[in-house]
Amino acid sequence: MTTLLEIKAAIDRLSPREYAELMAMLHPATDDDWDRQIAADAAAGRLDHLVAEARADIAAGHCRPLEDLLAEDGDAATEAGQ
Repeated sequence: MTTLLEIKAAIDRLSPREYAELMAMLHPATDDDWDRQIAADAAAGRLDHLVAEARADIAAGHCRPLEDLLAEDGDAATEAGQ
């Protein structure tokens, strides 16, 4: 990678998992701040409506196991030659 344009193009081709890893590496303090904010919001009950919505989606069959999604991500990376 020799140019900013090439770096940006490479970032655009990352899988969601790879992108998250890159962001965590580039901004580790941000992750800590985010974790503290989420913990405070959860303790204060500000996320309860999201938990209820997620549980309703699961009960209605609108969700797939995480393992299935990760396997698909791995399959796509293999097919792309990564």
